[in-house]
Amino acid sequence: MKQFSCGDVVPTCTRQFIAPTDEEILAAVAEHARTDHGLTEIPQHLIDQVREHIRSDS
Repeated sequence: MKQFSCGDVVPTCTRQFIAPTDEEILAAVAEHARTDHGLTEIPQHLIDQVREHIRSDS
């Protein structure tokens, strides 16, 4: 399993994500960024930051 904490990129956010793959984490984070952070487009630098902070559970 993979894990990501939005607080690693947005310090005030406490949302956590767990999914089997990086791609599923990225999809969930993109939806969260749109609905909870008001981003209509996800900039590449933000996607890169998320990728850097995804952890493996194993």
